Amino acid sequence: MVKQERAARTRQSLIRAAAEVFAQDGFAPASLNAISRRAGVSNGALHFHFETKLALAQAVHDEARETVRGLTQLAPPGDGGGALQVLVDATHGLMRRLAEDVVVRAGFELCNDLSRGDVSELRWAWQQWIEDTLRRADREGLLAEGVSPEAAAPAIMAATVGFEVLGSANSEWLSEQRIARFWDLMLPRLAGVCQEPAISSHPTQDVMVPGAGQDALPPSREEQPHQK
Repeated sequence: MVKQERAARTRQSLIRAAAEVFAQDGFAPASLNAISRRAGVSNGALHFHFETKLALAQAVHDEARETVRGLTQLAPPGDGGGALQVLVDATHGLMRRLAEDVVVRAGFELCNDLSRGDVSELRWAWQQWIEDTLRRADREGLLAEGVSPEAAAPAIMAATVGFEVLGSANSEWLSEQRIARFWDLMLPRLAGVCQEPAISSHPTQDVMVPGAGQDALPPSREEQPHQK
């Protein structure tokens, strides 16, 4: 049991060290030696857990995705904001994670590095969740007349990716005030007149703590059933 706990701690230290190096230097320039030094372990210990740098990057990506999956499981509030409030809250939660959690930040930044091959999974999952949540809002009758999920999703996706990219250089872009201003502009166009007052542009719950809702990130492409 002690060995297993030690191995788990070492693995987690390596994932965090890799995230810090990837976030600072990028995937291609990062070296396994730099990662092992930052984690305070030997190269042998690193290779015991991860055979390649690509495997380490995948571990960073997977942990970031699970964190974001938790953020999208926030339970809907009971104040009438419904799916749109869930969308606002999760957006705030994601930006806080990007500001404070280097693993999540590195997971998204790895999406920009074409040397890894297929790097779109994390952003693709976030986009799918935005689209699913807007479709739910549409079913709940929360969207303004003339607004469709298909029209609204690209604007919200583009804005959140923009905040993410700009926030990597200046964390002010990830602040609650900056995100709330975006929603102050978006909600009057997005929400129906009767629903808008019930939706706050600020988070309505502790968005750092995953909830127990049902609107988690969709399964990865590999997890989704094949369409016949």
